[in-house]
Amino acid sequence: MLTLESLKLDMGKVKEIISGFIRGMVAGSRAGGIVLGISGGVDSAVLTKLCVDALGSERVFGLILPDTRVTPEEDIKDAIDLAESLKIKYWRRDIDDIIDSYKRSEFYIHDHKLALGNLRARVRMSLLYYVANSRNLLVAGSGDRSEILIGYFTKYGDGGADLLPIGDLYKTQVRWMAEWLGLPERIVKKPSSPRLWEGHMAEEELGIPYERIDLILHGLFDLRMDIDTLREEFGSDVDRVMEMHSKSAHKRTMPPIARVRI
Repeated sequence: MLTLESLKLDMGKVKEIISGFIRGMVAGSRAGGIVLGISGGVDSAVLTKLCVDALGSERVFGLILPDTRVTPEEDIKDAIDLAESLKIKYWRRDIDDIIDSYKRSEFYIHDHKLALGNLRARVRMSLLYYVANSRNLLVAGSGDRSEILIGYFTKYGDGGADLLPIGDLYKTQVRWMAEWLGLPERIVKKPSSPRLWEGHMAEEELGIPYERIDLILHGLFDLRMDIDTLREEFGSDVDRVMEMHSKSAHKRTMPPIARVRI
């Protein structure tokens, strides 16, 4: 029987590995530092703290990019409080007006919730890369292993980054890391949400709690367990997770090329 105990890691060693990875990526790229989006959620909080510890606060820059019609005020406050507590330079830039400019386009379709939500993620990515390009920085993404394996991210949105420092940690492990790092409890315990539309909650959309998703993914990809054995323990959720992984394969690869030199 799989339990969360099997996901336990030596957090000190994990932090050491990730810190070295961050420093190596920045040095190898001859970049001045890191820019990242700070949402007020646990993933971006852990990422910000790890980057600061690895590089120093003067080499980490944050963007807080709410659409105030869908981003809760508490998330904005948590993001600002985190940036200020870590003493990094940050900018808050509401994206409401940018989104509205798209809405005035002739191709805009009203009430297409998913397309509009993904647009918000892609607008944020564009702003992060503007800051990165104009200041010789790398964009650090906050995607975790759970989100990557099931494709729970926006292609060329929050999936657009130069490095993914916590990309090998499952969501459950990210929360443990947040607690171990001493981040505020309200962030550690906050339910996950991309905040792409009003009331958007990750586990409600996915239909399975992250702790369960993580154990299924651990069984499938780390332990290479037999599918039928996993089904005995997790039932049809195994097929649901496998379907999410299969359908999102295109998000984890470069675009296909039509080969003409044969």
